[in-house]
Amino acid sequence: MNDLWEVESALHREGVALVCGADEAGRGPLAGPVCAAAAILPEGVDLPGLNDSKKLTEKRREALFPLIQERAVSYGIAFATVEEIEQLNILNAALLAMDRAIAQLDPAPELALIDGNTTRGISIPARSVVGGDAKCACIAAASVLAKVTRDRLMRELAEQYPQYGFEKHKGYGTKEHYAALEKYGPSPAHRPSFLRKFYAKR
Repeated sequence: MNDLWEVESALHREGVALVCGADEAGRGPLAGPVCAAAAILPEGVDLPGLNDSKKLTEKRREALFPLIQERAVSYGIAFATVEEIEQLNILNAALLAMDRAIAQLDPAPELALIDGNTTRGISIPARSVVGGDAKCACIAAASVLAKVTRDRLMRELAEQYPQYGFEKHKGYGTKEHYAALEKYGPSPAHRPSFLRKFYAKR
C-alpha cells in the first residue's frame, strides 16, 4: 500500500500541503460523456484495497466509492459532453473535465497530479504522472470516483437507449455494441468521430 503514497509523501516533505489527484474514465468508448474526478486525501488515510480502478473489480470500486467520498479532504466529479468531445477531441475534453473537477475542490489544492503525460488546460499548477492511477493514492482515488460515476451514468443511458446494451459494455466497442450499431444506427449518446472507422469499414 505504501508505494501508493510515495509521490504525495515526497511533495509533503517539499512543503506542498494540499495535493490533489485527477483522472478520467471513458476516453475509449464509442458513446457517452467522459467523466473526471479530483480528490485530496488526508495523508495515510485508510482506504482498503485502493488501486488503479482498472485493476479493481466493480464490487471493490463500488465499496471504495462512498469511503473515498467520506474520507477525502475534498473531491470533485465532472463531465465533458459528447458535443465537447466532438468539438475539442477526446484528450482535450478529458483535460477539460479534469479541470472542472479540480475547480470544485474546497480547500483549493496547491498542486494537481494529473494521470497521463500532459497538464494542458489545467488552471492550477500541475504535474503529469504517467500511470499515476497505480502510483499515487490521490489519483487512484480519483480514478475510482470517475469510473463508478461514469458506469452509473451509462446504466442510466441504457434505460434511455435499451437497444445498445450500454449497461454491459459501458459504451466500449464490443462485438455486441457494433452489432447493435449495425442494426439500429447511432443514438444521440454516440460520439460521431469514434464511429468513422466503423462506417468506413462498411
